[in-house]
Amino acid sequence: MKNSVSLLLLLTFFTSTFSADPIDKIAALLQQGQAKELAQQCAASLELSILDDEKVVSRQQAETLLNNFFAQNKPTAVKVIHRMATNPTIQYAVVQLKTNGGSFRVSYSLKVTNGNQEITDLHIELEKGM
Repeated sequence: MKNSVSLLLLLTFFTSTFSADPIDKIAALLQQGQAKELAQQCAASLELSILDDEKVVSRQQAETLLNNFFAQNKPTAVKVIHRMATNPTIQYAVVQLKTNGGSFRVSYSLKVTNGNQEITDLHIELEKGM
């Protein structure tokens, strides 16, 4: 009985982890400071803006720039404050990212391309009022 309860809990955990909402999945990667995994979720090229430095970059460039950001701003918490997920092919979210370097507003768009949901733009800016 104890083993079947443990197995059920384990299956529930893996099911919820792998079927997580794409917006929540990206928010979790931001909270963990996972630049490599975030870059893997990006389109081949995307619009990336980090603290007023806006440019179109490749997935590899995005990883490098996000690594640099997370090296200076270790994430401590994230909160999804707005989401628009009514369209199955395009989703948008705004999250508050708290770090040891301050609070940031992060917005990102996800678009389905060739059956894969990819980040097409990602913007990180200081939270207003800071």
